Amino acid sequence: MTRLLTDEEVHRQLADLADWSRVEGEPAIRATIERDDFVAALEFVNQVGDLAEAAGHHPDIDIRWNKVTLTLSTHSEGGLTQLDFELAHQIAAL
Repeated sequence: MTRLLTDEEVHRQLADLADWSRVEGEPAIRATIERDDFVAALEFVNQVGDLAEAAGHHPDIDIRWNKVTLTLSTHSEGGLTQLDFELAHQIAAL
């Protein structure tokens, strides 16, 4: 089990993740990543899937042609934990 992060910890960690922001009204962070086209978006989603499987932590994924929206939250803990930010950093590095 991992502990929930405080609002201050979430704010501080988001400062290092340019594309990510807190979801209003939800205990989650979200990023929308744009790729050149649908095929590139699908390839990106597959890369994210590989990272998620390796981490045992899975984002909610929405694909809209060339835009991929990822939402992270540790549902088992009811909010944001370090797992969410570790995966967000790995995704940001893709």
